Formats: sequence, structure tokens, C-alpha cells
Amino acid sequence: MAKREREPNEALRRLYQETGWTLRQFVQAVNRLGAEEGIPLRYRECSAYEWIHGNLPRAPVRPLVAEAIARRLGRPISQAEAGFPPVSTASNARPSTVEGLLDLGRDDMDPSRRGVLGVSLFSVALTVPDWPDVVGRMEAVRTGRGRRIGMGDVETVIAMTERISELDDQFGGRHARPMAASFLVNTVAPYLRADGPDAVRRAMLSAASDLCYLAGYMAVDEGLNGLAQQYYLKALELAGAADDHLTYCTTLRGMSVQAVDLGHGADAMRLADAAAAASPKAGPRMRAFLAGQQAHAAAKTGDRGRAMGHLREAERAMENAESRETAFGSYDPAALHYHISRVHQELGDFPGAVRALTESDRLCYDVYRRTRVRKRTILAEYQLRVGHLEAACGTWHAALDEYPQVQSGRVDERMRAMVGLLRPHRRNRAARELAERARDVLPVALTA
Repeated sequence: MAKREREPNEALRRLYQETGWTLRQFVQAVNRLGAEEGIPLRYRECSAYEWIHGNLPRAPVRPLVAEAIARRLGRPISQAEAGFPPVSTASNARPSTVEGLLDLGRDDMDPSRRGVLGVSLFSVALTVPDWPDVVGRMEAVRTGRGRRIGMGDVETVIAMTERISELDDQFGGRHARPMAASFLVNTVAPYLRADGPDAVRRAMLSAASDLCYLAGYMAVDEGLNGLAQQYYLKALELAGAADDHLTYCTTLRGMSVQAVDLGHGADAMRLADAAAAASPKAGPRMRAFLAGQQAHAAAKTGDRGRAMGHLREAERAMENAESRETAFGSYDPAALHYHISRVHQELGDFPGAVRALTESDRLCYDVYRRTRVRKRTILAEYQLRVGHLEAACGTWHAALDEYPQVQSGRVDERMRAMVGLLRPHRRNRAARELAERARDVLPVALTA
């Protein structure tokens, strides 16, 4: 019996033509995404040719192909749109906010699902809901089963979020985030389905939004960027349902921070501007919080004038806020100087970046251990860039002092970079001693 030939994938062919890529550029984009997600790929032109002519990529690669095209075209592309079999789901209907939160939290608290979560893709074409799309809206939250919540329950969620945040600040998010996921599933989701006075229910939605934002932030810290986006989207939905502008804007800003750190300047700028636009009544510290991120995103795009303009705005706002005792979250003078350093670095002024980040380190509160360790690794890289090898080694030593107490994927990434940066300087005594200490302190996987 003659073997039936595969039919060409016309959907993928049309999308490929729209990209304007060569076959080589197509597979290079997919290979780069694989590297970004920790999946080593070495596809060549023949693979793309086969995909277009009906041969399916391996299941883990299909979302990479769709995302590569989405980034090129600047719009979301589903696997089905790329001509691949639809992702299996229990229902074709979009889950409600609470059901989606339950699914996300259950996956995150299940160790057997960690591998799947680890390859969840960061998408630059993600559809982010505008404030009018989410404000005051919530799908079928009340169950009518008689359970009621009060402000005491809201205070429990707020207090638990604060405790998890403190653990994250001190030790990193690797161990704290599964605690947040478990609390979301077992406590917060049932509260969201319970009845209660309107004011209490809005307060609960707001508290749940804060917790989702924190879970997303911790996922970023672990390098699980697709998972972080999912948490951030839930935070936006819940903030809108609660009419909570503050958490909505904070979450958009967090998404901008994630994008700029991954190298997506234009996307980071769009999100930072959206955060600022959605916060018309921002006080001075909140204004500094938002403008500092706008400055970093603008610098990432190479727009020096806009970056420096936003930076001046952030500095003026912080000056006006300094007389107030209560800081907005962790945005304080140390955080502002971090943004100043990143703007200088993005614009090629590494001496200026060193000065600003040195001041940020000096001002950093002791409770922010994870942030302090990461900033010191970045400062050391800047110091090395300007030729101050021994100063860089001293800063790396200071980071290593506290490294064993921190569980952070981003810190691990910077430590791995340190090992590589030291190799050309092994003849220098300070570099050699630091490399020897690193072998004793760091996991073997980071020093190989």
C-alpha cells in the first residue's frame, strides 16, 4: 500500500511568508528561544522546510515555533494558528479568573509539574488587559453556598503575603513561591468564591491581587518567566475586579521590569508607559517608582533624551517623598540609585553606573539580602568593565559572603557569569583567590 504523503502546513507557510524570514533565520529564531528557555536546539534550514511541508516539530518545540513567529510579527500566535494540533485542555471555554488561578497554583505547588512550568514561555506578544477591560469585572465568584468572609479573613491574606514577601527579600523566591501557591489554592481561592459585604469582597480581591503579583515576582527571580506572566495576568484581573489602581499599576511595572531584564526594550517601554498612564493620582513616591522604570526602559531602547527626562522626574519625585516616613513598598533611595545605574549602563556610561550602584549598595536596607547580593554581582561586573579588577573581586567576595543564604535563580545566573568573567584573569592573585573561593561556595553546576 502506498505511503500517504503529509499535507503541507498551509497555516505555518502563510505565517512564515509574513515574517519575511529565510529558512535559516526561522530556525535561528527558534534556536535562540530554546536557549532562552534552557532547551538546547540546533535546528537547520531543512527542519523549517519539513515543518512547512507537514512534519510536526516535537511537542515541546511547537510553542517555541509559535512564539518565535509571534515575536517577529508583534502579535499573539497560538499553536493552532500555526497549524499544530490544539493543546489538550479539559474545556475549550476560557476559565474564569478563580478557576484559572486554581489551575495555575495547583501546577506551581506540584513538584512533578516543575519541569513543565520551567519551559513556560515569556511572550512579548502577550495580550495585557487595559484598565477598562478589567475594572469591576469578575466572573461567577460567588457560590451562594452560605460561606461568608469578613475583614479578619482579608487581614489574614494581607499578613501572609507580607510574611512571604519578607522571606523572599531575605532568602529569595525559590522556596517561598510554592508556599504562596499553596496558600492561593487552599485559602485564597475559597475566599474569592465566598459571599460577604461588597467592601469586604473588594478588599479580598485586592489582597489576592497583591499575592499573585508577589508570586509572579518570585517566579521571575527563579527564571520562570512564562509562569511569572501568568501570575501577573491574574494579578491584573483581580486588581481590576477590586478597582485597585495601585496593584494594577504595580503589576504592569513589574511586567516592564521583567521585559527589560530579558532585553525586550520596546515591550518594557510600552508596559512602563501603561503603568504610568493608569495611575493618574500617583503620589510622589509612586511617581518615582513608575518614572524610574520608564527611564530604564527608555534607555534600553536607546532613547537617551527620554531616559534622562524620566530619570529627572523620578529624582524630583523622590525628593518630595523623602519627608514621608512610609516608603512605597521597597522603592526607596537605594532603588532609585539602582535605576540611575541601569540607565547609565544602558547608555554606555559604565563609570556613572559604578558610582550610582555603589551608592545604591550603601543605602540598601539589611532586610533586602537577596536584592543586595544580586546588585553586588552586577556592580562587580560594571567595575570589571571599567578595568577595576581588584575592586570587582572585592565586591564579588561581599556577594559570596551572603550567597549561601539566598535561593535565587537570578543570583545563580550572575554567579555563573562571574566564574566565566574571572577565567581570563587567573594570573591575577585577587582573581585567582576569588575563583578558588567560588569553587568552595558555589554549587558545582555554577562553576563547571
